[in-house]
Amino acid sequence: MNEEVQLVFEMTKERMEKAIEHLDNELMRIRAGKANVHILDGVVVDYYGAPTPLNQVSNISTPDAKTIMIQPWEKSMIDPIEKALMNSNVGITPSNNGEAIRLTIPQLTEERRRNLVKQVRNEGENARVSIRNSRRDANVEYKQMQKDGLSEDEEKDAEDKIQKLTDEFNEQVDKVVEAKEEDIMTI
Repeated sequence: MNEEVQLVFEMTKERMEKAIEHLDNELMRIRAGKANVHILDGVVVDYYGAPTPLNQVSNISTPDAKTIMIQPWEKSMIDPIEKALMNSNVGITPSNNGEAIRLTIPQLTEERRRNLVKQVRNEGENARVSIRNSRRDANVEYKQMQKDGLSEDEEKDAEDKIQKLTDEFNEQVDKVVEAKEEDIMTI
């Protein structure tokens, strides 16, 4: 396989890996009825006028399976943190005791579980679309290389390899989505 073909293959593989990585990050934010500190990853607090990620102004832990504990490093940050949590899309009302903030994860209803599964499948489909786009882009480059002198056999071999790669990554998406769905549906 010539160097250009190999380079396109490597770049395509990298883009597909990023699609899986993005899927993992998005699925971490979907709460599955268990306390998971990653559902707070997108929460930003007003720290003396500067928007700052929650995990940079507090210690976040899960003392048990249904509770997330947020321990601000400065007592004066309790109100801004609480306000940020209320304004976020976490969907859990915080309670504080003057020292720390607790988020109690509610039991998921059957309807909420089904909605979360739809959300997970949607994220999985987004990852598949990204993977297919990577495959398409690689194939377009291979066709251009063929016009520029790459033999037809080499071009077909390269397309076959990209298709195999696409199939592998789609399988990975299926496994990740399936595992998250199982996690959500487990009571």
